[in-house]
Amino acid sequence: MATTDKLPMLAEGYEKLTRELKALREERPKIVDAIEEARAHGDLSENAEYHAAKERQGQVEATIADLEDKISRAQIIDPKTLSGDRIVFGATVTLLDEDDKPVRYQIVGQAEADAKVGRISYNSPLGRALIGRKVEEEIEVTVPSGDKFYLVNKIEFI
Repeated sequence: MATTDKLPMLAEGYEKLTRELKALREERPKIVDAIEEARAHGDLSENAEYHAAKERQGQVEATIADLEDKISRAQIIDPKTLSGDRIVFGATVTLLDEDDKPVRYQIVGQAEADAKVGRISYNSPLGRALIGRKVEEEIEVTVPSGDKFYLVNKIEFI
């Protein structure tokens, strides 16, 4: 499933991925030790500790491979270096919802997305609807809770 496409992300997202990768690499020897210890208990066919350790090893190795792929394709973007009148990756956007209530989001990579703190992925339904839009443009987006309408009020690169 690995592709050669660049994966845009902010510096914080890149750092988060590298910290996670480092932690998993540090866990590898502990898993090997757990497997060896479980092996010492004898019959592997009914050894739950052995099977759990092997399963954890598989999960860790798969996650490490995924993180290494993402890190190798990372394209770090600093929003402060961006400008323009259109919404792009890294932009912070203030929208007005149907009740003219302002909502603010920063367009970020998938690893950094957290809607609770105002960071949405460029791949999310709203993120995809926002990319390329200008101030005063209306946006309609279908989300699990139904159709939402927004007006682009402000675009910042902070």
